[in-house]
Amino acid sequence: MSDAASLFARIDRPRRLPDEVATSIIDAIENRQLQTGDRLPTEAELSKRFGVARTVVREAISLLRYDGIVESRRGVGAFIADPAQKSSFRISPACFEKRKRIVQLLQLRTGVQAGASALAAGTRSAEQMAGIRQVFAEVEAADLLGPKAALELRVDSELLLYRRIAEASGNDYYVEVTAMIETNIQNNLRSAFLKNAAASEFGPAIIEEHRAVVEALEAGDAEAARLATRTRFERAADRLAAREDFL
Repeated sequence: MSDAASLFARIDRPRRLPDEVATSIIDAIENRQLQTGDRLPTEAELSKRFGVARTVVREAISLLRYDGIVESRRGVGAFIADPAQKSSFRISPACFEKRKRIVQLLQLRTGVQAGASALAAGTRSAEQMAGIRQVFAEVEAADLLGPKAALELRVDSELLLYRRIAEASGNDYYVEVTAMIETNIQNNLRSAFLKNAAASEFGPAIIEEHRAVVEALEAGDAEAARLATRTRFERAADRLAAREDFL
């Protein structure tokens, strides 16, 4: 393991410092800079690195321990816990923030993708439609394999499906906004996005949401394509907002 203390930057904001420290540690875990079994730096080291009192670090570690993210070993220190052994379902401030950001992106995608789909229903070429059907077949195949075997393939195929639909709209601005949203997901929220997909975006009912979009495009029905796409992303946002175990 690299020097874990070097992963963290000094915190200057004066509010909710324990939450800020906990969030920084969670981010390091989700970015795989810290992994299961890694030992955290000592309270003194973290206190110096973050520029906060040791009591702040102690409270942050307590929050993480309560969430099942770290485990303490008497006389040894705090270690990154195995997620499979997590027993607590408390949602930490960091998790609320990530959930909020993903919901906001889904809300943005609702309008953008619905508009793109409506246009694509009338402008897509036969070649573009064949490409959309091919990507949808890849989504279906990955879904059948399940989240343990094909999580990343399933998520990436779905993102590609709606990128292809945006391209078929013939509107470069839809393409640009879709690419911006996807880049935000890939660069900033991929770990949380994958976890949410594994928990609530697999199965026949979800596939039927996507199928309704593809079939409306196939039929050239702009309003059906708009409605099916809007329904798909609104339901995805609702499922995420309803979850109580998001991390």
